Parts: sequence; structure tokens; C-alpha cells
Amino acid sequence: MRMKKSPSKSLAIMLCLGFATYGSVMATETETSAHPLLQEGKKSLYQRVLTTPGCQLAPSAGDAKGVLQPAFSSFYVYEHATTKGNSWVKVGPDSYGKTVGWLPQSCTVDWKMQLTLAFTNPANRDRLIFFKDRTKLDQILETADPVSMVAPLRAQLKKKGNAEGVLAQEPEYFVDLQKQFYLLPILSGEEVMTEDGFYTRLLNVASISKSTSPANKTNDEVSQLKEFNAAVVFVIDSTISMGPYIERTREAVKKVYDKINKDNLGQQVKFGLVSFRSSTKEVPGLEYTTRMYVDPNDVKNGDDFLKKVENLQEAKVSSKLFDEDAYAGVMTAIDKIDWSHFGARYVVLITDAGAIDADNKLSSIGLGAKQIRLEAGNPGVAIYTLHLKTEAGKKDHSTAESQYKELSTFNGTNTSLYYPVDAGDVNEFGKKVDSLASAITEQVKASYFGEAAIGSAIYAIEEGKLTPEQKLLQDTALIGHAMQLSYLGKKNGTQAPLVFKAWISDRDLIKQNIPTTEVRVLLTKGQLSDLSDIVKQILDAANEGMISPAKMFERLRTVAATMGADPNQLKHVENAKINDLGVMGEYLADLPYRSDVLNLDEETWKSWDGLAQEKFIRTLTTKLRHYQRYNADVDRWVSLAKDSDPRDHVYPVPLEMMP
Repeated sequence: MRMKKSPSKSLAIMLCLGFATYGSVMATETETSAHPLLQEGKKSLYQRVLTTPGCQLAPSAGDAKGVLQPAFSSFYVYEHATTKGNSWVKVGPDSYGKTVGWLPQSCTVDWKMQLTLAFTNPANRDRLIFFKDRTKLDQILETADPVSMVAPLRAQLKKKGNAEGVLAQEPEYFVDLQKQFYLLPILSGEEVMTEDGFYTRLLNVASISKSTSPANKTNDEVSQLKEFNAAVVFVIDSTISMGPYIERTREAVKKVYDKINKDNLGQQVKFGLVSFRSSTKEVPGLEYTTRMYVDPNDVKNGDDFLKKVENLQEAKVSSKLFDEDAYAGVMTAIDKIDWSHFGARYVVLITDAGAIDADNKLSSIGLGAKQIRLEAGNPGVAIYTLHLKTEAGKKDHSTAESQYKELSTFNGTNTSLYYPVDAGDVNEFGKKVDSLASAITEQVKASYFGEAAIGSAIYAIEEGKLTPEQKLLQDTALIGHAMQLSYLGKKNGTQAPLVFKAWISDRDLIKQNIPTTEVRVLLTKGQLSDLSDIVKQILDAANEGMISPAKMFERLRTVAATMGADPNQLKHVENAKINDLGVMGEYLADLPYRSDVLNLDEETWKSWDGLAQEKFIRTLTTKLRHYQRYNADVDRWVSLAKDSDPRDHVYPVPLEMMP
């Protein structure tokens, strides 16, 4: 079977986000002093280039001598010129009129879409291969037996360090984009269906590292892992009915600390504890919404931990809702603890109730499961959930399970860390807490002594044949391995390989359900602000739409007009999609993913019941709140070019957080 292109999904992903702010005066090619040149056929997207190795910036077009530029520097294009038969581009570091010189066009490559990729953690997949051209990649994905083609390549790479048609491979250790920003710009791409029936993107990418040479694996891995340590922070629901589970958690931690002391690993594993309840404005008798009982950075030993949590008891009064503010508890652990001192980082959520949704007035943080999962990815925290399915909460179980499965998917490996406890059985709960705490501790112990990690022996067991205890151990072993790869990557200063123009698959070549990369959209402050404004306008329109669908789309047309869209697009189109109205601008409209917002039309909106409309609005509302966190996150705004205007610094927004 030939590899199929996805119906209407063939992606000419040739679009960049280097665009003018909505409502600004559109540049023309004569306005080079004020604006970069526009991409052909675009009204708001500016031309940008990346430099190839050896590219020199000259003071004027045709100059033989110039200043050598770091490979893959990003520049805006302000002017084109031809000198002695050679093409040159006048460039600047930002879109605000500043130019710094001329580059030979021959040593640049067009960057039409301001998207970059981030590696997923390679703990449960093979290392990504960068191919010289697309042909080899097509052949692998078209074959019914990709192993027959990939295995010889892997063997050759392992033996010789190179293979025919391969430019490079992903580092063995994890390169964390949150800790060390790197650029893996997408030049073009296409979505296809593989022989095994998976949709995958074939992407043409450019260099991804500013390093002049790839980092090598050190031979001192065992020695380095002796320093590998872990923090386990329990986030416990302490409302009425939780008393037995609080006590059993204390017991589990005491057991583990006793083992730690016997093995002299007191400094290698630290425990913490955060308690959560619900809104004290509604029920003052609850005393607190969240409280930090133990910060793992401050705990000395097991006795110290137990002393710090001895006052933790279940609440004396009931909350207003059955759901509790679990998300606030998790965010307290993520935001208030300095995780940088630990190699392995775990949050263990324990609750018998669902979480208060982001749009509920009783939510103290206004974020949902997806947003918190993404926030946990910044410090590299894995969130386990032990969900106590008690009889009292049976009406809530299904919704809570959905929430916590989303929350507890570890981004690094796409592993679900959600574990239900049927009937809220205290003994079953105790076994799971014991197993989890012991498994994490044994992971650290194994690293310390240079031994195989616990759980490795059961990797070969098929997923469907695992007992709940075996699954927990297997998951913990995998997550522990991912944490080690991340730790060693940071320890060794591992850089992404230096590659220029290669082809990759965004799915593992063999296990095609596992992603190798995640997309980040690089938004400037202005773009993020515009996006927030647009989403707010759509929310206002959606709220009106619940009364009158026609009014909603009238409002969206007005938004499109005020946001500087093409007035010709504003004429009434029967059953027009939001995308067709010009509201979202050129950069969002053509991003390579399917958007609920962009694909929404008046007919579909009318066909939804009130609950479906409310869900649409809630999702957008939560994303809007998350944009505010991005804006305030000063540490992760990145300059793509030396001396660029701060207004052109970018934030790597996860693609799933776009509307």
C-alpha cells in the first residue's frame, strides 16, 4: 500500500508567524526603513531568513568581507538587491526598522513559519533520525515491515557512528527545551498516513543547535548518577472522609524513610506534602484552600517529615461542592517548590473527589487539567493520581477520572500515571502508596549503586497482561528512566545535533503511535497580546451566540474589521467558518493543526445544545487565563537574534494551547 496523504490535510506548512501586529499599517516594499518586506501573497507576514554555517554579514551588498554570523541566526528581510549577478538581502534583528547589514542570499534559507519543534523524552522510543532527503523516510513509512529497514540503519549508526542517507541522530540524553532553548525550525512539511495506519508529519527542518560541535556522551554515567536524587511531594485532599488515607500515607512515608536510613540514602530521596481543600470564602471553617506542610528542600529526615505533618487532619466541616480544589493543590506544589535541586521530580495527588473546573467561581487558580499538565512540564514534574473511588462519590467518578487522566499524562513519555482505587479500599490504597514510594526510592538506589532500575524485568510483558501493581512498577521504571535521561542531559550540557536541512518524522519509525517531537509556536509579546484580545472577543461573541447564533457571527465580523482584516472578507458568506471571516489572522488560519475555533461555522454552532456551547466557551476561557501566565513568565522569553528589540522576543507556546 502506498502511503496516503491525509484527505485535505496535505500540509504545505510554509507559513511563518513573523507578522505585523493586528491593526498596524501594512508595510509595502518601499517602506523598508519602517517594516520588513512581506511574504508573497500575504498582508501581515514578514519575510525571515536563517543563516547557514559560514554566512558573513557585510556592510553593503557585494562586499567581500563581513562579520561571520552564528549558524542559523534569524533575521527579518528589509530589501533585496542584485550585485554582479549575485542576490543579497538587507536584514535586521527585529521587525521595528533596525537593519544591521547585508547577507548573500545564497547562504540563507527562507523561514516562512515561526514554529519550532521540541524533542519528547526518548525513554520509551528510539532516537530520532535526521535524513539527508525525504526519499529514504518515505520508503521506511511505506513498507509493511519498517523494522527491516530501520534495524540495519541503527546497527550501522551504533557501529560506525554514521549511515548512508543519515545526517545525524538525536542525542541519547534528553535535551529539555524548558532548560536550554534550542531552535528546530520547520521549513516545510506534509501530513501522510503510514502503512500501519498512523497519521504522521514528514517535516523538513533546519539546524537546531547553536553549538559548534555536537555534545558527546560521557563515559562517567554511573558516577554522575550517584548524585541523582528525587523529591516526592504528596498533594493530599484533607476534607471530610480523607482521615484514613492521610494516616495511611504517613505510614507509607515512614516505611520508606526507614528503608532509606538503612541504605544510607537520606540525602538522595526527600518527601514533601501539600494539603488542599476548597474555597474558604464560601466555607470559612475549611481554614485554608491549600497549605504547604513540608517542602522537600527543608526536610531533614523521616522524623522531621512526620513531625511537620502531625497536625494534618481531615477538615471538620464539609465543602460547598463534592469536588475540591485539587488543581490548586497541584499548582502550589509546582509553583512554590524549588525543584532544581532534584533529578527526579514527582507529585502524588491523592483524592476521593473530582477537581473544581477552571471556569467555576470556586476555582482559586482558573486553570484546568491540560494547563496544569503543561505547567508541570516546565520543571519536569511527573504527576501521579491515586483516585479513591468511594461509594459517596460514585456520581462523580467518571468526570473525575477524565480530569485526572488528562492531568496525569506525563508529557515526556506520553504515559498515563492515573491509578484508580476501587471502592476507596484503604488496604488497596496502602499497597499502591507503598509500591509507588518504594519504586521511586529503589530507582534512586539503583542509580546510586549503578544497578539496573526496578521494573526493568517486566518491560517485556505485554500491556494488557500486566497486573495493576506491575503496571505501576513499569510506569515508574519508565518515568524514572526519563528523569535520568533529562538529568544526564542537563549534567552533560547535551546539545541538539548540528544539522542543516534534514527530513524527520514526528512519530517513531517503529512505534508509530509515539511522538518524537512536539510543536511550539513562537509568539512575540504583541502577538500574545493580540491573541488574548482575539480570544476575549470570540468569548464575548460566543456568549452572545448562546442567545442568538446570527448575532455571534455578526459580532465576529465586527471583530475581524477592527482587527485589521481585509474588509473584502467581511461581506456575508453563507455558513462561513470563523476562519473565513479573517478574525484570527494569517498566522493562525494556516497553522498545521485542526482548530475547533477556526472550523466553527454558524450551522454547527446552531446545532449544538447548550452544554456543547458552554464547553466551547469554557475551553477558550481557560486558554485565555493561561496566556496571562505566559506573559508573566519572564524567564522563558527568548531572543532569536542578537540585539533584537525586546518586543520581538518570543515565547514557545505549546501548539495545543492555541485556540
